[in-house]
Amino acid sequence: MNKQDRIISIAKNTIETESKAIANLAHLVDQEFSGAVEYIFHSKGRVIVTGIGKSANIATKIVATLNSTGTPAIFMHAADAIHGDLGTIQESDTVICISKSGNTPEIKVLVSLIKAIDNKLIAITGNRDSFLGLQADFVLNAYVEKEACPNNLAPTASTTAQLVIGDALAMCLLDLRGFSSKDFAKFHPGGSLGKKLYLRVSNLTSLNEKPQVSPDTDVKKVIVEISEKMLGVTAVVENDEIVGIITDGDLRRMLTRTDSFTGLTAKDIMTKNPKRIGNNAMAVDAMEMMDKYGITQILAEEKGKYCGVVHIHNLTKEGII
Repeated sequence: MNKQDRIISIAKNTIETESKAIANLAHLVDQEFSGAVEYIFHSKGRVIVTGIGKSANIATKIVATLNSTGTPAIFMHAADAIHGDLGTIQESDTVICISKSGNTPEIKVLVSLIKAIDNKLIAITGNRDSFLGLQADFVLNAYVEKEACPNNLAPTASTTAQLVIGDALAMCLLDLRGFSSKDFAKFHPGGSLGKKLYLRVSNLTSLNEKPQVSPDTDVKKVIVEISEKMLGVTAVVENDEIVGIITDGDLRRMLTRTDSFTGLTAKDIMTKNPKRIGNNAMAVDAMEMMDKYGITQILAEEKGKYCGVVHIHNLTKEGII
């Protein structure tokens, strides 16, 4: 086997090993898992997630997921906890401790301290019979048969399993809280994800010029309006209401049909009843309409009145696309 084939083979084996480990987790979810979720849901405190080594890295990701989906959470490194950070844990907090073996020295010390201050302890471990598993109030079983590492040493499948258990926990809590996309937007105001959840058409139309002509506007003036407003389009408006649209494409098609546009007006070349969207609609809805109908601009209106244009470039610039 050459080097390239060997690399591909190892990659595939790693993915297959981890996918099998994750699939097996579904058989390990039980009433104890449900009990842990319900306890956290009814708790008035925060969730403190702790671990050591690679499990500590997984703990930080679980904390981030919980916080972003409505469950207040804090990361506490197990080693730091036994050297002064135990004060992070408040009376009503729930502690989630992550450890594959559940028997490392730091975990044993930490678990004893947590039990002494009488906080509820949830274990995410692959060993129910470990010190951690036996001391915990709830055990979330993250057992894996083997690591993806050929020496069965480097944490790979086990840490992936821990991460998946954390995600499952967070999604169950999300459902119990009735956490909606609007709630999600409050915690994700930045970046493209946040913009998809809160950015509205009105935020985009306000950035653009507002091209418009009347049905009787001379075609030459139509061309000037489209050129000056630099959106490749103009609305045809009568009594503040949209009656048509003229795009660069309409102008090109007009030129293929006639040698002279003298005497032609907007109503002669416009497309009647164009696609439009509410000015208060979500920007992502405008994107979906453009994609569905294969267009690059869409007119916006509010209560039947013309408000402006959303261009595909607006969506690209804002990171919606």
